Amino acid sequence: MLLWIPLGVVLLILFAVVGMYNGLVSVRNHCDEAWSNIDTELKRRYDMIPNLVETVKGYAKHERGLLEELVSLREKAAGNHGAVASQAADEAMLQRTLGSLMVRLEAYPDLKASANFLELQQELANTENRIQASLRFYNGNVRDNNNRIQQFPSNVIANMFHFGPRDFFELDIPEARVAPKVQF
Repeated sequence: MLLWIPLGVVLLILFAVVGMYNGLVSVRNHCDEAWSNIDTELKRRYDMIPNLVETVKGYAKHERGLLEELVSLREKAAGNHGAVASQAADEAMLQRTLGSLMVRLEAYPDLKASANFLELQQELANTENRIQASLRFYNGNVRDNNNRIQQFPSNVIANMFHFGPRDFFELDIPEARVAPKVQF
């Protein structure tokens, strides 16, 4: 009987360690899956930008500099496979330029009437919404991951098996933090 008590304690500790380890693996895999979803949506945006640029070229010839900048930023963002913060910075620049283009294009009534442009604009808006949803999902998983690796006792297991914190994906666009002014 005396032998069963220490064996039970050891088994209980072993089950707890295995459970914490499996939980850490699970949350890491959720982060990887969420990042993959973001990557898919960003690629969708990257694929749409050349179509948008070609559609706009015929209507807005004097916006050439902005279009070239947009294409350059698209290539830079699409080619960035580095740290989350680095990708977020490139995405912020691309999103800011894309927003600037959309605002400037409001001055072209013929372009706004183009079915192709309207369809691209709607698809781009839908894609932006999907990117935002994917970012929220990813950041929620990062929060869960970071909580698990910082809270006791799972932080002990995380340190033993080299589970590390993840970076949140944050777009630093000051304009997005300001409420729009509505005037009638």
